[in-house]
Amino acid sequence: MNYASNKVSDVQIAYIGGGSRGWAWTFMTDLSMDPSISGTIRLYDIDEAAAKNNEIIGNHLTERPDTSGKWAYTTCKSLEEALTGCDFVVISILPGTFDEMASDVHLPERLGIYQSVGDTAGPGGIVRALRTIPMFVEIAKAIKAYCPDSWVINYTNPMTLCVKTLYHVFPEIKAFGCCHEVFGTQKVLKGICEETFGLEEIDRHDIFVNVLGINHFTWFDQASYKGYDLFPVYRDYIEKHYEDGYDEPDKNWANACFDCRHRVKFDLFNRFGLIAAAGDRHLAEFMPGTEYLKDPKTVADWNFALTTVDWRKEDLQNRLDRSHRLSSGQEEIELQPSGEEGILLIKALCGLERVVSNVNIPNNSLQIPNLPASAVVETNAVFSRDSIKPLIAGTVPDNILNLITPHVENHETVLKAALTCDRELVYKAFSNDPLVKGRASEADIKKLADDMITNTMAYLPEGWKQ
Repeated sequence: MNYASNKVSDVQIAYIGGGSRGWAWTFMTDLSMDPSISGTIRLYDIDEAAAKNNEIIGNHLTERPDTSGKWAYTTCKSLEEALTGCDFVVISILPGTFDEMASDVHLPERLGIYQSVGDTAGPGGIVRALRTIPMFVEIAKAIKAYCPDSWVINYTNPMTLCVKTLYHVFPEIKAFGCCHEVFGTQKVLKGICEETFGLEEIDRHDIFVNVLGINHFTWFDQASYKGYDLFPVYRDYIEKHYEDGYDEPDKNWANACFDCRHRVKFDLFNRFGLIAAAGDRHLAEFMPGTEYLKDPKTVADWNFALTTVDWRKEDLQNRLDRSHRLSSGQEEIELQPSGEEGILLIKALCGLERVVSNVNIPNNSLQIPNLPASAVVETNAVFSRDSIKPLIAGTVPDNILNLITPHVENHETVLKAALTCDRELVYKAFSNDPLVKGRASEADIKKLADDMITNTMAYLPEGWKQ
């Protein structure tokens, strides 16, 4: 990297999963709008043609006169080529295909177990992890071999186990997980604050929060705006709007599959006293299966949605069509900030900014003292030049600790199961998951796990076939 006049040039970023039809375009757009940083994006994907397509799209963005961030995009044929000498590694992959995800999400429904996302917790999250962890073992080994000093940014789910695997394989790695779910809850607080105080256009970043928990099951025990404690404001709003929820004014979902009115958040606040800081679809999956995900009617009553894999497949086809339009010049990417913080964090690590943001890293500094040091937790951290310093978030209240603990235990169990191809550990993790626990017989749980493993066998190591 070269530094001059508050700018950094020749930054080398390896993008694993660089054929992405979606998030990659968000990343490219944010890069193209920032004149303070430039360099090369090395796109690597097992689908080389998809990476080539994004190479065309990215270089076209650079050639446009209305973009100020100028990057060269190039497709790499191997991890070695992509990683050697790079400064940053971005990982954003789909582990398997949507056919495997259809099994993850929908096969448990035969036992009355419903999942609104199926990529983090529940049976779907567990089996997705079984095929993701071996991929991250390979990636971690390659990073250790070719760019051990690089900063590694993970966006892939299950976030916690992806980050946990990177550190398990390469303990000295400089890796962290980024997730925008916290930003969504800050936006809810921003909207409630604007409505309550008659304000306009509050900056989300001015909603100061203390973050503690695990990915997709995060909580705020402090929230303020310009000296105002937002907990009483939030409590009063819930009292008035518990039944109808919160309707986001700038909501622009492509499909109701992602819609929610934040009523699960409201209910969790009333029950546990802290602000749950993820989308309702994710939060519901960490709770017992007899609660928010008991059945489709219950889901509808709580005003969120079950995101079907059929919808995801249809959406993928739409994105494939858009990819063709973008690469052929029939459509142009609109230059609008995404609201993601990845570029801001890269700039901070380059020394151009000092930023406080939520991050997923091991609990080595006991950011949350009553969770194990081996757990990967989500808290705030200070990002500055070549440094991430996690902030001490404090202890999780006992009532919420009881909710988090089964998932932390399962992270250890699932990692070991994936590394050793041990079905008994998978059965144990299924039985310990709150969505499953007490809802089916031991025999039925084992049969479900076996069938789900069979359905994802194409992406599992040989040891699972024995």
